[in-house]
Amino acid sequence: MSGNVPSGQHEFWSTRVGFIMAAVGAAVGLGNIWRFPYAAGTGGGSAFVMVYILAVVAVALPMLVAELSLGRRGGGSPPLTFANLAREAGATGRWRVLGFAGLFIVFMILTFYSVIGGWVMAYIPRALSGEFTGATTEQVGGIFDALLADPWELMGWHAVFMVGTVWIVARGVKRGIEMAADVLMPTLFVLLVLMMFYAAFVGDFAGAADFLFTPDFSKLTPQVVMAAVGQALFSTAVGAGTMITYGAYLNKSASIPRMAGIIAAGDTMVALVAGLVIFPLVFANGQSPGEGPGLIFVTLPVAFAHMPGGAIVAPLFFVLLMFAAVTSSIAMLEPIVSWAEEQRGIRRPVAAVIGGIAAWLVGLCTVFSFNIWKDVHPLNFMKIFEGKTFFDLIDFAVSNVMLPLACVSILVFSAWVMPAKSMKDEISGGPSLFFTIWRFMARYVAPIAVVTILINGFR
Repeated sequence: MSGNVPSGQHEFWSTRVGFIMAAVGAAVGLGNIWRFPYAAGTGGGSAFVMVYILAVVAVALPMLVAELSLGRRGGGSPPLTFANLAREAGATGRWRVLGFAGLFIVFMILTFYSVIGGWVMAYIPRALSGEFTGATTEQVGGIFDALLADPWELMGWHAVFMVGTVWIVARGVKRGIEMAADVLMPTLFVLLVLMMFYAAFVGDFAGAADFLFTPDFSKLTPQVVMAAVGQALFSTAVGAGTMITYGAYLNKSASIPRMAGIIAAGDTMVALVAGLVIFPLVFANGQSPGEGPGLIFVTLPVAFAHMPGGAIVAPLFFVLLMFAAVTSSIAMLEPIVSWAEEQRGIRRPVAAVIGGIAAWLVGLCTVFSFNIWKDVHPLNFMKIFEGKTFFDLIDFAVSNVMLPLACVSILVFSAWVMPAKSMKDEISGGPSLFFTIWRFMARYVAPIAVVTILINGFR
């Protein structure tokens, strides 16, 4: 084991397949099945998809390689990893702050991610009861609006989702995270493929494929490019320390370039297949692909309501979406629990419960932003934040400021601060063309792309 942490201090993945399932699960989440389709829809389809795939290769993949390498070499939670590696590189110990920043970012994402996961869970009994059957767009929109307007129901589903996340993480790496991923991810893949065949049979599959994959450079704008690059980072779960923590549980014999490639490919495949599930149904029902966040919670249920077998497929879709959300949420809580366990000596189950309760409480800011606090705009005196609720501010701060800054910092640390020999040892074990390409991308291409997103976020 690399780094300065004594062997045996934490668990390791029992198999490489287990690691791949957990890591792909961390990347595959609401970002792929909820956010990607509506981002592609509002971004013009094929133009967005082209840039997205390029961004995964040029920006997200170098980030994945960097985080997994740092995690395995540092051997612990993000703060300990950066402390160990800064010492190895002869750099200032202040780099440890970057690890704590990662914990804060992933905690803040978990607070609102759990609320949205609650929305998904709330839709499962509604779909099972046939509430969407024969419903119009206005009726489904009313159902969604009523859900958001009820703070008690949102709090309840937010709690149920968080309890599930805590329970899995509390069981540990092998008996909890890995075991859950080994069940949830294959099930998710099977459901997704089955739903794609369903969409091909009853929907406008040719129209969806044309929308997603036929190049249309007229729709390629700076805004589409920035949105696609941002989606690539959000979707692959980089920048918040999740992959650093998962990398710490990875055995030395595993090939990091191969693991990172599989994670990026699996994540991208799920996003594209999700598009081929959703858009055929949307087009066949005469709905608009550019409906934004409501695409999943309003537009798609309307499509199911008027499709053959929709009463059966609708609950299956939301179960699939719930699986994707859970595999990501456990990856968000894990870095926090790992740090509490190794640095504070808190037992894993206790740390998981404390972290879950804290995230649930802060998540109430998001819950109330859609009802009792919907007219509260804390920073209304600043033009850039005018009209933004608590949820809007948290989302903006995390997505437009914290994540890009963390990504740039991680790239700088791995490609400029860490000795080339140390990174080469983790990435390739010797002279390697891949390492040379990775270092160039991590030093120049990826940071420039991320800084551009950061600047664009304030326009």
